[in-house]
Amino acid sequence: INAFYPQAGIGISANTFLLCLHTAAVLVGNKPRLTDIPVTHLALTHILMLLTMGLLVSTDIWETQDIPGDFKCKVLAFLNRVMRGLSICTTCVLSVLQAITISPSGSWLAHFKLKSTKPIVGLFMFLWALTMSLSSNLLLCTVVTPNKTQPGLLFLTECCSFLLMSYRSRTLFLAFMAFRDLLFLGLMVLSSAYMIIFLHRHKQRSKSLHSPHFFPRSSPEQRATHTILLLISCFEILYCVDCIISLFTGTVCTSDPILLGLQMLLANGYGTISPLVLISGDTQIIKSKKKKKTKESSSFSVFK
Repeated sequence: INAFYPQAGIGISANTFLLCLHTAAVLVGNKPRLTDIPVTHLALTHILMLLTMGLLVSTDIWETQDIPGDFKCKVLAFLNRVMRGLSICTTCVLSVLQAITISPSGSWLAHFKLKSTKPIVGLFMFLWALTMSLSSNLLLCTVVTPNKTQPGLLFLTECCSFLLMSYRSRTLFLAFMAFRDLLFLGLMVLSSAYMIIFLHRHKQRSKSLHSPHFFPRSSPEQRATHTILLLISCFEILYCVDCIISLFTGTVCTSDPILLGLQMLLANGYGTISPLVLISGDTQIIKSKKKKKTKESSSFSVFK
């Protein structure tokens, strides 16, 4: 559990910097990209996810008697699960938007290109409502841990646990959550495959147009696509490993602190890694734009 605190510190700091970076880019007058809203939403989601998990594992918050412990467990566990659900949804939206952005005008994806950000805002409002409804069971089954040896409990942290619901209710919620996750994971895989094929064809086309000794530099759109592909790869790896461990702990109802701590690190690992990947990609794009502007200004001064 103690290993989570440095992870949370790095993740919250990196996501806050990413949030400020995109906010500043909009405030200085740069034309916002369609992917700016999903990236900002992803950073905000991960900040709240890490904060709620940090409060869940912290012992100081449970010493205050002003708010009932059950209420604190229910709200924090509910918000944490909602943020985790929004993380996969936002990553999927980001990958699909990037695939649409790089698609050529003659492709079928070009029909889905957006001219404003209003549909994206509406989509996120729908995703919030969907994710909150799928996580509503936590408002009923999350309780303060009464006794660590009490059977029928699935331990979330040292202070909070899940009461096992009836088989029918548990199966229903798990089926809906599995369908949501598989749907968004499938869209991510399809959009990733499309972007990989597009980049490969573009590279082959560039080789045929230029001499063998000439290596054309990738455009900002291509660098952004590479960044999102790396982001999706990190998510899918961490998600699959987390699902395997969650399935094991949920089946045997184990309270092994080492296994639960590992699951916690994996569940919040994407929220820590993703801002670092996105910041690295954004700084490369910013540097390339600055170099391009410098070249344009120097060439203008020469002709002047």
